[in-house]
Amino acid sequence: MKYILLDRDGTIIEDKHYLCDPDGVEIIPNAIQGLKMMLDAGYGLIVVTNQSGIGRGYYTEADMNAVNDRMKKYLNKSGIELKAIYHCPHTPDQKCDCRKPQTGMFDQAIEQFGLIPSECYVIGDKLCDIELGLAKGSAAILVRTGKGLKEEANCACKATYIADDLLDAAAFIVKRG
Repeated sequence: MKYILLDRDGTIIEDKHYLCDPDGVEIIPNAIQGLKMMLDAGYGLIVVTNQSGIGRGYYTEADMNAVNDRMKKYLNKSGIELKAIYHCPHTPDQKCDCRKPQTGMFDQAIEQFGLIPSECYVIGDKLCDIELGLAKGSAAILVRTGKGLKEEANCACKATYIADDLLDAAAFIVKRG
């Protein structure tokens, strides 16, 4: 199976700045349709998300899991299953190996699912998502949702493709074969 690694905030759900309340989960328009298209094309979906709010003490891992559970509930209603959700709880100054663009979360997915990075896509709304994909030799797609519009100038020369949203990204992936 081929895989797509997706950022969470600003890519699948609305970016609400240190979201810790599951009642704040809102799926971004066209995300469901895009994720379904990816699944129908034979891709497994994995979320890789930086969650420095945990390391900063703004919320707990249990709070993050409640947000993830609400997101999964919304996705499951539409027949979308995530294979895994990996997170980095560290702040940028902690210099860990898992905070994007470092490859620790991708490496965990490789170990757990046997991913072949050159057959994967990484999709997100920030430069760190694009750099994660490039670091592992994967195609990297920037979405203009979330912080994507502001990040576009930084990513234009690096991203494999710049998509309006996950539906546009899925169409690009399917077209590429």
